[in-house]
Amino acid sequence: MIPRVLTVAGSDSGGGAGIQADLKTMLALGVHGMSVITAVTAQNSLGVRGAWELPVEAVRAQYRAVVGDIGVGAVKTGMLSSAPLVEAVAELLAATDAPVVVDPVGVSKHGDPLLAAEALDSVRTRLLPAATVATPNLDEVAQLTGVHVQDEDGMRRAAAAILEFGPRWALIKGGHYPGDAVDLLTDGTEEHWLRSPRLDNRHTHGTGCTLASALACGLARGLTVPEATGAAKEYVTGAIRAGFALGAGIGPVDHGWRFR
Repeated sequence: MIPRVLTVAGSDSGGGAGIQADLKTMLALGVHGMSVITAVTAQNSLGVRGAWELPVEAVRAQYRAVVGDIGVGAVKTGMLSSAPLVEAVAELLAATDAPVVVDPVGVSKHGDPLLAAEALDSVRTRLLPAATVATPNLDEVAQLTGVHVQDEDGMRRAAAAILEFGPRWALIKGGHYPGDAVDLLTDGTEEHWLRSPRLDNRHTHGTGCTLASALACGLARGLTVPEATGAAKEYVTGAIRAGFALGAGIGPVDHGWRFR
């Protein structure tokens, strides 16, 4: 059977991030992608113009329809904009026998807020404990833990702070500080440093969604967390390298780079 991966996230009308990026990644990596839409955004290459959260009942119904009939090999979560949504999704995940990748989306690539401040505690206490892997970037680490990363020792502190909330693994994405693109994957016992040259390309919209989705694809295929993370890093690095201009602002990574 083709591996099946479910994304629980918001829609990006510009097609570069969110549900759209997740499903493109899943297709590119040979799995069957399915979706639970949590919010609809009006956005383009210049930023988010508006966002409308779906009712909790609609999110639950989508999730149960997919999992109850089709089943899942892995779940990836993205934009969950409010505390009620976070708590509802966390409850659904706890009842699902599949690895979970939590991308604790806080702000968009353009700096637009995508998570209500009052939802942060629900992310810490309900969502992160359900995660097989949590994949925060450095801004999200600061938002969730108060740890501000300036170097690799700071990434270790960040990972330790995230792991205290209960995920089995933390993948701290170091793309927001100067130098090579360095990420740290750890379960508190073993460390895996993933390094790649920093690419001279400003068109990086959707990077975080793409990485988390690629990681979920690897887990659905039966890879270990370190194996799935390494494969995801390779895929997203190629997608960033091939990122292209679209509109007047920041363009997306190229999810189909392997086919061109």
